[in-house]
Amino acid sequence: MKMKRNLLLLLIPLMFTCQTSLAQQPAAQGDKVSLVHGAHRTGRRTDAAMARWRAYGLGQFIHWGLYSIPGGEWDGKTYNGAAEWIRSWDGITKSAYDSLIYHFNPVKFDATAWAAAAQQMGAKYVTITTKHHDGFCLWPSKYTSYTVASSPYKKDLIKPLVDAYNKAGIDVILYFSIMDWSNPDWRYDIKTKDDSIAFERFKKFTRNQLLELLERYPTTKGLWFDGTWDNAWVKQAAFADELETEMRKMRPGLIIGSRFRADENGKRHFDTNGQLMGDYEQGWERKIPNTITEVHGNDWDCVMTVPENQWGYNAAWKGHIKTTDELLEMLAKCVSLDGNFVLNFGPKGDGSIRKEELSLAREIGDWMAVNQEAIYGCEYAGLEPQNWGYFTKKTGTDKIYMLVFNVPVSGALRVKLPVQTSISKAYRLGQPAQTFVPEEIQASESFIHLKTTSEKHPFVIVLETAKKTENPKVKYEKAKT
Repeated sequence: MKMKRNLLLLLIPLMFTCQTSLAQQPAAQGDKVSLVHGAHRTGRRTDAAMARWRAYGLGQFIHWGLYSIPGGEWDGKTYNGAAEWIRSWDGITKSAYDSLIYHFNPVKFDATAWAAAAQQMGAKYVTITTKHHDGFCLWPSKYTSYTVASSPYKKDLIKPLVDAYNKAGIDVILYFSIMDWSNPDWRYDIKTKDDSIAFERFKKFTRNQLLELLERYPTTKGLWFDGTWDNAWVKQAAFADELETEMRKMRPGLIIGSRFRADENGKRHFDTNGQLMGDYEQGWERKIPNTITEVHGNDWDCVMTVPENQWGYNAAWKGHIKTTDELLEMLAKCVSLDGNFVLNFGPKGDGSIRKEELSLAREIGDWMAVNQEAIYGCEYAGLEPQNWGYFTKKTGTDKIYMLVFNVPVSGALRVKLPVQTSISKAYRLGQPAQTFVPEEIQASESFIHLKTTSEKHPFVIVLETAKKTENPKVKYEKAKT
């Protein structure tokens, strides 16, 4: 009996692992179920708007709102969660938090300066919080009084941001939280008739605000949704599907991630058949895949904080603070796996951006000024990964970039190319006179020998490749004993 019990204990986690793995896989062709509100497209979008999004490489995220005033602190006490969630903390009353609206006066806000910093960093798009979970709107919405118009500042904050970033050549995506703590009709779940009646009013309110945003800011390229995981919203498959269709019709080319809605079975991101719902995977929050297979052939982006899980302004950055080189390596890894990398900034309540974030932006921008060619318009190169760093490939060409972060003590960087592909030219990006003569070590595999191993920052080597036209001769036979 004891042996049987021990065997059962061993099998239970194995069964759970198998079930979890299967649940994450698309259903087999013969097992697919009929869905009305599942994915309406298979495979990537091929239109120009999505191609532009795919080529961004680097983006900026901005979390800004009432929560930026306390900055994670209240009455001398520190909130250990993410600063933008402080209203949910039992250390502050809801009424006290909501009264922050009468203190919101960002006199140091300068949209042009924000956009200039993002432009210098090399960001090609920005996602800005129009409304976070607390429900406070940075635009003067006509559907609620809980907006910037009721604050001492009074003026719209989204329009100057959109205008400044667009002028700087940066596309704008609007963040919008479906969950709204300030709205009395919001429900975490629908359990009674009264809940259902209230949530119907909330759905109308949500639709009105989203259409209002698209009408007020017509250059918006996409919507980034949050707060969609609660049961009340998950149960709204038909409504959310219809609303998404309405927004896409209103703004052709609009880009929406996989977070917005669930299918009729409550599946989010991926429907019951394992198909992506939305235009790109939104599941890579503060994490990056390790292999190309993990992104299922979909578009995706990674949104990343500088400290651990701090989005809105926090007066005290705790724990590990990411360095410029760490962030650059994350950027390189994302692009090498067909994704974009989005770095978060949390401005203060007065509208200024903390000096540490501006410093990181400048240093990233200095690197991008030299190496941006290996980031913008680049994709997965299809090459075997190497420990020294990452490969990217310029879309539509045979040009390959080696983004080097870890120089081996030998100074020899291994490169393995597809069969019948050769390196016609190798040189350092930004220093074309610094060329390298590849040493072939076996068929389709070479070493790029660095002239020094004392590099202090990541750098890029460009490989111009060509197809071999002649049949390859056997140059390297396996050793015989």
